[in-house]
This record gives sequence, structure tokens and C-alpha cells, in this order.
Amino acid sequence: VQLQASGGGAVQAGDSLSLSCTASGRTDSSSGMGWFRLAPGKERELVATVRWSDGTAYYADSVKGRFTIFRDNAKRTVTLQMNVLKPEDTAKYYCAIGAVFKLVAGIGDYWGQGTQVTVSS
Repeated sequence: VQLQASGGGAVQAGDSLSLSCTASGRTDSSSGMGWFRLAPGKERELVATVRWSDGTAYYADSVKGRFTIFRDNAKRTVTLQMNVLKPEDTAKYYCAIGAVFKLVAGIGDYWGQGTQVTVSS
């Protein structure tokens, strides 16, 4: 299984960015995908998860109302739309797949390479 992440970049506070992650290989055993982020000096934080079967999403409180996660099962792709970005959203973002209940606990079976998001004030 391989995860290919794309998107990210440097923006101003209040701007929007979109991150995408495409899974390839034998992904049938996973029930969902999640996005995590890691900022310098902080612990890794779960941002959002989505379930492949019905699109049920989970969001961290810090991003609720600003971020939206959705999936395209045919393309095995998950997109994280990030709106009203804040400087505190600055981090390296990672996608992961696995069982949704494990993703919520911070456990992913497979991980993509990180993509940097930098938000300046």
C-alpha cells in the first residue's frame, strides 16, 4: 500500500488550501483515511478522518467548522479542504489509512509522506 499526498504550501491567515491523498495497492482492509499534523515542539494531532463506506467524518475541535474532509472511493482519494487558515494550523500534514477507530486513536496502518502547510499572520 502506498499513499501519495499532494497540496500544501505557504499562505496568509484566512486563506484556503486543499490537501489530497491517494491510496494505491491493497487497501480493502482499511475502513477509512485520516489526516494528522505535526508542528515543531508539539505532539502529533489528529485533524480529521473519513470512512470509506459512508463518508462519515470526524474532526478535531481545533478545525471544526473550518476544515472539511471528503472521499472519492473510485479514485481512493481523500481531500482535506482547509478554510480560514490560522497561523496555528502551520504544521506538516500526514495522511494515513486503517481502521477508523484506530485512526481516531492515532494509529494508522500505512502513512503517506508529509506535506508542509505554513500560515503566516
